[in-house]
Amino acid sequence: MDMPFAPEFEAEMLENQRQLDKLFGSFNGIIVVDEAYQDFTENMSFIKRLEDYPNLVVLQTMSKAHGMAGARVGFAFSSPEIIELFNRTKPPYNVNELSQKAVLEALQNEEKTKSEIQEIINNRDFLVEHLNSFNFIKEVYPSEANFILAKVENATQVYNYLRDKGIIIRNRSSQIEDTLRFTVGTMMECKAVITALREIKEI
Repeated sequence: MDMPFAPEFEAEMLENQRQLDKLFGSFNGIIVVDEAYQDFTENMSFIKRLEDYPNLVVLQTMSKAHGMAGARVGFAFSSPEIIELFNRTKPPYNVNELSQKAVLEALQNEEKTKSEIQEIINNRDFLVEHLNSFNFIKEVYPSEANFILAKVENATQVYNYLRDKGIIIRNRSSQIEDTLRFTVGTMMECKAVITALREIKEI
């Protein structure tokens, strides 16, 4: 929310901020904000608002931008009082030593992580541009994550076609009708998806 916005969006963002302040300030309970994909957006992290909202908990993970889902490591940021409650109720064992070492090494290599995140953002832009060129893709939804959701005509047929080509995406049609989720991979993988989609015209 601290990123520069075009003037036409400024009033909307200020109103959103007022609504958040009202919600956070009046809610008699703990508010949890999941920032698993925070690294892929320019929007401000809610970590900067912890002093404003003592009932706020912000969750982040090493699974997405750092590619360390197997380490099963995440972070909770909150007031000392809430963190104390977490410490009282958590299991007796902390994160294993191997995961701790892997996380520390990743966090210390900040430039490498920034470069990899920027590569994913660039590849995401590439995918969005090309997905929008297909007439059977009805809408590509805005994304600030490492995946893209698109509304697709005959989504299950497209999903099965890509699967048979060895390209694994996710069919989200059971949650949102006729939608497919494309995870942003390497440029080679993104180009392979686009090439396969072009061939669908020939089915």
